[in-house]
Amino acid sequence: MLKNIANNSTFVDDWLKRLRVELKLRGFTDKTLDSYRSQVSLYLEFSEVLPTQTTTADIKEYIIYLMEEKQYKPSSINLALSALRFFFKEVVEHDIVTGIKTPKQEKKLPVVLNKSEIRKLIQAPQNTKHRLLIEFLYSSGMRVSECVKLKRTDLNLEERLAHIELGKGKKSRNIILSKILINHLESYLAQRDSKSEYIFNTPTGHITTRQAQRIVKQAALKAGIERNVFCHALRSSFATHLLEEGTDIRIIQELLGHSNLTTTQRYTKVSKELIKTVTSPLDRIED
Repeated sequence: MLKNIANNSTFVDDWLKRLRVELKLRGFTDKTLDSYRSQVSLYLEFSEVLPTQTTTADIKEYIIYLMEEKQYKPSSINLALSALRFFFKEVVEHDIVTGIKTPKQEKKLPVVLNKSEIRKLIQAPQNTKHRLLIEFLYSSGMRVSECVKLKRTDLNLEERLAHIELGKGKKSRNIILSKILINHLESYLAQRDSKSEYIFNTPTGHITTRQAQRIVKQAALKAGIERNVFCHALRSSFATHLLEEGTDIRIIQELLGHSNLTTTQRYTKVSKELIKTVTSPLDRIED
């Protein structure tokens, strides 16, 4: 370690402040800011070389350390590389990370619930707001971060649409609203005392994504669903069930807010119902 530099909190804080400024100027989210700051801080504490004198070999040595000593998964390695790539290119102005290859991601299929499990999940909570949250996530395919911030003014109940303003990737889009959901929503809003602009309100604003995850997990436990159920599984189920019903994949892409069709096509790999519709060529040989 650099005994009087890298271990000096003033030195580290100075670089982290510069990093924060550049991230803010480029419009990165607070979540990305915190994540990048954490990764760069870890690197500065590890490094024995000044950032301005760091080489590509030094970065590779650090990545090997994360893989072998810290047992980082490929997704965590890629996050560290993204943070360091930005830090060295945009803050240090010493572009040494760009050419480093990222490890192959683990190809995990999305968790998709069947329709029976979805029904049990929705029926499990006694709390009306909790049931409404699950219905919103499944019926619209929203990200949980979008759902918790949803406002009354985002909804067009007459046209059965809602507008998501600047979702992931700063991309706005429209989402669909279920007829059943609208009935439950109108009943819920009519009965609650709060005049909050948020659908999923708290005394100080709206519920957090962590609270939403807890609501879904508790509902899954109560419903007796043994798989690891989280909010994104409802989004995956929304996409897969639409695909099974014959909805064009490009429409699904738009509803999900995916920039790349390849991301949406993951759901073609998990649709058991579509796979079951395929007839084996052996069964057609005598046709």
